[in-house]
Amino acid sequence: MLGICYMRILVGPFKITKEGIGYILYIFYNLELFYVGLAVGIVIALFFILFDVFYLKKKLQNNKNAMLVRVVLLFFIAAIVAGTHFLLEKVIDVI
Repeated sequence: MLGICYMRILVGPFKITKEGIGYILYIFYNLELFYVGLAVGIVIALFFILFDVFYLKKKLQNNKNAMLVRVVLLFFIAAIVAGTHFLLEKVIDVI
């Protein structure tokens, strides 16, 4: 969900009319949000799961704030992936 929300923020709302040819463009726009957002979300989830399993599991065994730390980490990883995506797409123009 974070990946799809990030792509929605990055791309913005659909500005063309949703009638005629605009409707076909609207469908492609939504599919693009889903597929690219899904890929970004998979990267975020992969990093979070790997970090959680190999590092946080040992550190947060008896911690009362374990869930809060995990949520903050999830948003931090999402911000890093978003920053890297922005850097590669807008600044370096690789993507």
